[in-house]
Amino acid sequence: MGNFNQFILMGNMTREPELSYTPGQTAVVDFGLAVNRKWIKQDGSPGEETLFIDCKMFGKRAEVVNTYFGKGDSILVVGHLKFEQWEKEKVKHSKIRAIVESFEFVGKKPDNG
Repeated sequence: MGNFNQFILMGNMTREPELSYTPGQTAVVDFGLAVNRKWIKQDGSPGEETLFIDCKMFGKRAEVVNTYFGKGDSILVVGHLKFEQWEKEKVKHSKIRAIVESFEFVGKKPDNG
């Protein structure tokens, strides 16, 4: 049986994008994404949950995201999931990170300034 690792998410940035560069000068941007899910529970009451997802993007598109997006902005992202592991102070940690391959502008918040 084949495998498939792809996501499509639309949500709001939870923090300002953080741009850095690899030693080979490839742009890397890290940002957080909040994605909401709403539904009606069996008792008829509304249910809601929010997922907070750490995202990473590489290359020229990373620079574009850093330039045009900020905390609170809506964005649609497409990519794949990556399992990461590290050790800090002799404690093992792990997480699944969203590696963004492409994005779409969804709409900007009105500028109240």
